[in-house]
Amino acid sequence: MEPPRPVLLCVGLLLLVELLLPPPTLAESDDQACLSNLRRSLTDPNSSLQNWTRANFAAPCNGFTSYLQGVTCNNGRIYKLSLAGLALGGAVSPYVSNCTNLQSLDLSSNQLSGPVPSELSALLNLAVLNLSSNRLTGPIPLQLALCAYLNVIDLHANLLSGTIPDQLGLLVRLSTFDVSYNRLEGPIPVLLANRSGLAAGLPRFNASSFIGNRDLYGYPLPPMRGKGLSVLAIVGIGLGSGLLSLVLSFTAVCIWLRVTEQAAMMTNDEGKVSHLMPDY
Repeated sequence: MEPPRPVLLCVGLLLLVELLLPPPTLAESDDQACLSNLRRSLTDPNSSLQNWTRANFAAPCNGFTSYLQGVTCNNGRIYKLSLAGLALGGAVSPYVSNCTNLQSLDLSSNQLSGPVPSELSALLNLAVLNLSSNRLTGPIPLQLALCAYLNVIDLHANLLSGTIPDQLGLLVRLSTFDVSYNRLEGPIPVLLANRSGLAAGLPRFNASSFIGNRDLYGYPLPPMRGKGLSVLAIVGIGLGSGLLSLVLSFTAVCIWLRVTEQAAMMTNDEGKVSHLMPDY
């Protein structure tokens, strides 16, 4: 039995509408959410992002070009975000993970604070992550190990704390790793230490990647040291020892003088007695 003609007509109209409508722009909406949320999380005292407007967010890329400051496109998707040295404040928005085609994120040399978002692990194509020379706090997210294509992790000159995740040593493409001058602690993961003598071609991260973290230890930095005495304690011990020596010396001199005085008195008394005794 054939369906009624009105039903066939409706189905035909629906197919025609689908053919005439443009394809879904999910990727574009993802990039739009990425940029709009990042802009809201940043302060821009020098108006470097004045063209980061809602109208431009709707179509951030025109093929391989973009009119947005710091945005580089590739085939209609955001490929690179470079906003280094613009005196930007605020935080790194976790919505950066919406730029799912992003391969390079450089927000270095700004005044960003807050944590490194663990959501960056969703950027599976990310090769370069540079958040250096900011005021970022908190731990290094171990979830970054999910970004298997990472070649560069540069987090130096921040206020990051905690330990370096061992999982980052599993990033076999990692050729640059710098977490120097933070507040990190604990042992340096073996797989991130100098890898000389291991399989050829693996990167080697020397002491320059780790220096400036007072409580970080292990090769290529010195081993863990026992907690030594503070400078004030050492000075106090020195002063106390000197004072004690002075007191003991003074006491010894006093005793010696007393003994000498008593000996002299006894000698004088003996002379007097012998002089007064009669001869028999």
